[in-house]
Amino acid sequence: MKIKNYKIYASLLSVLFTASACTQKLDEPVPANEQLILTNQVGYENNAPKKAMIRTSADLFQIKNSNGKTILEKAAGSKQYSSLSGDTIQSIDFSELTDKGEYYIIVNDSIISNKIIITERPYAELAKASLKSFYLNRSGMKIDSMYGGIWARPEGHPDTIVYYHSSAADKNHSENSIVSSPKGWYDAGDYNKYIVNSSISTYTLLFAYKSFPTYFSELNVNIPESNNKIPDILDEALYNLRWMMTMQDSFDGGVYHKLTTKNFEGFVMPHEAINKRYLVQKSTAATLDFAATMAYASRLFADFDTSLPGLADSCLIQSEKAWKWAVKNPNILYKQASDINTGAYDDTDLNDEWYWASAELYMATANNKYNKHHKNDDINITTPGWRDVNTLGIISLLTSDMKGEYTELKDIFLKNIDQLIEIENNSPYRIAIMKYEWGSNSEFANQGIMKLLAYQITKNSKYLNSARESLDYLLGRNATAYCFVTGFGSLSPMNIHHRPSAADSVQEPVPGFLVGGPNLIVPNDCGSDVIRSTYPAKSYADEQCSYSTNEIAINWNAPLVYLTSGIDAYGKGSKEE
Repeated sequence: MKIKNYKIYASLLSVLFTASACTQKLDEPVPANEQLILTNQVGYENNAPKKAMIRTSADLFQIKNSNGKTILEKAAGSKQYSSLSGDTIQSIDFSELTDKGEYYIIVNDSIISNKIIITERPYAELAKASLKSFYLNRSGMKIDSMYGGIWARPEGHPDTIVYYHSSAADKNHSENSIVSSPKGWYDAGDYNKYIVNSSISTYTLLFAYKSFPTYFSELNVNIPESNNKIPDILDEALYNLRWMMTMQDSFDGGVYHKLTTKNFEGFVMPHEAINKRYLVQKSTAATLDFAATMAYASRLFADFDTSLPGLADSCLIQSEKAWKWAVKNPNILYKQASDINTGAYDDTDLNDEWYWASAELYMATANNKYNKHHKNDDINITTPGWRDVNTLGIISLLTSDMKGEYTELKDIFLKNIDQLIEIENNSPYRIAIMKYEWGSNSEFANQGIMKLLAYQITKNSKYLNSARESLDYLLGRNATAYCFVTGFGSLSPMNIHHRPSAADSVQEPVPGFLVGGPNLIVPNDCGSDVIRSTYPAKSYADEQCSYSTNEIAINWNAPLVYLTSGIDAYGKGSKEE
């Protein structure tokens, strides 16, 4: 088990305040439980709003540069109590500070923040790392040191010999017969591959490219496919998409729910995890999610037919075939077999899957037979998640060539985002969340997608600035004082629930992963060894055993890619539509 070693700054400053002002060094990192000044630990854009939070009583705050010179002195905001964290919070706004550099926030002459960085593009490396993490989590591929650095590893799970589980057996596929289903990403901290979660994750990367094509066409994250004629983000999405295509039954079009071992593997490296892997039953949820993703991919990759001949056509064919199976089997819910004990990704309400799949197929084909499944009176705008995918159909419609048909939908969508912002503006931590559940951090990342889309539609800066607030939360301006992305910030997760990170010989976890974050639904996943806070916003543990708060997942990282890249694209000045 890896030891805990919080990251500190790469270089230390030598300047001290005078003894009468304080006894703490400027460069001395503050432990999470002692951190009274909460900041975005990665950095702030020089020409964007800048806010931090203090959880102590103060009338004024100061900003000093690395030489100890006072640059700004200003009144702190009014006090607000947060019942979710037990903190009394004051917001401090230093947006007028636009000079690039390294600074510190000081309150009451003695309390010093960790270093804050103001620069033109603070999220450029974070955007790259969040995308690169997908490559580092590939199944069926050796991670070469040329691309993976110290996180290089042997190939694991080629998945050329996968067995049909009894739940997947039928007249065409006998139990324990063999199928090949290579490629794809490991889903989370485990080594299995799930269609439901792969669908929203792959779609999010494809949608990110569609939203910021200029930015991603110029982005090189050093993967084996870099420097071909395809943007790296699409190459990465394709690695998973091609696996997904193998999960469809060629006889009837149904899609198998997952490829899995019967039980979770131990904390070993991929090539050491050698238990048999199985395709399990088909489900309507997996089939509709598959249909939606393939339909969207067919539209996007039509622009790359020279480099990827036939791919767009194949995606659409498989999408329509999946739809036909779903129509014949409209409510086949996934039921975990008694001998399968891995992630279920079960769902009992499929209305949102029907909405998403029908919307995508309508846009891909213009066939009105799909149109009836996503009428405006069925609108239920929620933050996207694998169980709630209707909003994926909505954002596709609002950015498609058919968007003129959906002006009412646009108004409803924007009203929803306005409501989120109103909640944020009245929240001590400036967040729009009332419950901390599994993957709470993904709620903020996916809200960020919706806000950036609202900005794209309206060009109203309040939406872009609100997306920045979502990112501020994830990068340290939260009740735990953690930057929730591995490898970034002054205090980031070191002991993530991720098998390769735990089993390799590298102390640092694979970088660029967003951990799940505070979760009071499962408060005792580590047993009595780790006591988590009873406050929802603080119920987080940087422990490998804490699968409910410290695991990583592709459906959490995909919106992080979108959010960081989108903000960086606008900061860079990319010419996006």
